[in-house]
Amino acid sequence: MSLIGSDPKSKSAQPSKSAQPEAKKSGEIGGMMVRQQAAIALGKILKGEVFEPFTKKEIANSRDRALANRLVTLTLRRHGHLDHIIKSLLERGIPKRSGLFEALLRISLAQILFLPELGDHSAIHLGVEIVKRDRRASRFGKLLNGILRRAQREREQWANLDSKLLFPEWIFNSWEKKYGQEAILKFADALLAGAPLDLTLAPQDLTLAQKTPELISELGANPVIFNSVRIFDRDKSVALLPGYDEGLWWVQDVAAAIPARLFTLQQGAKVMDMCAAPGGKTAQLAGRGFKVTALDNSPSRLQRLQENLNRLKYPVTVIEADGKKFVAGEKFDGILLDAPCTASGTFRRHPEVLWQKNEKDITNRVLLQRQLIANAIKSLKQGGELIYCVCSLHSKEGEEQVAWVLQEFPQLVLNPIAPNELAGLGGAINKKGWVKTHAGLGFSNSLAGGMDGFFIARWHLKNNGAS
Repeated sequence: MSLIGSDPKSKSAQPSKSAQPEAKKSGEIGGMMVRQQAAIALGKILKGEVFEPFTKKEIANSRDRALANRLVTLTLRRHGHLDHIIKSLLERGIPKRSGLFEALLRISLAQILFLPELGDHSAIHLGVEIVKRDRRASRFGKLLNGILRRAQREREQWANLDSKLLFPEWIFNSWEKKYGQEAILKFADALLAGAPLDLTLAPQDLTLAQKTPELISELGANPVIFNSVRIFDRDKSVALLPGYDEGLWWVQDVAAAIPARLFTLQQGAKVMDMCAAPGGKTAQLAGRGFKVTALDNSPSRLQRLQENLNRLKYPVTVIEADGKKFVAGEKFDGILLDAPCTASGTFRRHPEVLWQKNEKDITNRVLLQRQLIANAIKSLKQGGELIYCVCSLHSKEGEEQVAWVLQEFPQLVLNPIAPNELAGLGGAINKKGWVKTHAGLGFSNSLAGGMDGFFIARWHLKNNGAS
């Protein structure tokens, strides 16, 4: 880039010959740092951590930050394909105790095969240089170079891999049987495309048509349903969007915005949001005029919740406590339990959940969910409403939990959710009145981009023995 006022064609505007190698070296070092940070992050994710996009504090340069985020997310979305490719290219598998080798191999392969516009040189050269400088991986530099150059030669072979490879076999088989082949093909498309940015607009007592159209326009957003709007430009910084400081909206997937809307209670009702952080549903409940208590057992997550509520200017009682043991001093008219789960329905924004969780994890979550449900009932008034939801596509965390509740707690009566409560999203409701959203579900062009997977059920507690 030339300096303002200079002629880019003039000799004075061009770097000297002696400066060119230094500039190239500087750019190369910058590229290495970006890939090294991306590889370190990916290495942690491969060991079970959840990916949080790099912040300005971690990578100051916006272009470098965008590249690092892009490399990691692409690699995670293509995890299943990369597993298949690596198995073919490495007969003995990933070497043990090899430091950043696997992470750099995956990132470099993803760039060569699925991000060709970046070119192959940076993927191969910089990847190998970083491996050489990593103490535990340095002896695998030649191996990495050989694998990447072979992949480069054989790229045609990997151009059209089966989309079923994007999911663990046990998940693919289960979901294909439950949702159908057409839906799971849409799941694959949604996984590769990623999730747009959904915002819930405040206040909750106004429809989208009544919102300030100027704000929606300034956000560059499209109305979806209820109070949700969608932004497809994922490079935008959330904190810099119009209305952020004023608390005019909060980030919340359109599917996650459904459960809190399903209470049939009057304004002023006392409602508890169990497992409340980071607070999107809490804000919805407060915005509807309920007296809200937010409960969570994580101090750090509660701090984030409180920061969000402060920005939104919603008065909420916040309690740090274990939902399995919490005893309410005064019972609630309504309880929303967004229970901890495998989060399999969030794979558009967190593709790592597909590979980090197994069937044993589902069993463990099911037990926790049942403990939370059982304790929530103790804090519910007679005639009160209980809404249970999970961002999971596994039946054991959804449909099977409803069957368990109806068997174990005859005092709870299922309160079916009607199509008119979902603004036309009737296809998400089954004949028993449960809601099941997923990435392949759409009812209009406004839902282009899909939605998270959520299961939602609603009950009321019998009043004095009468249903």
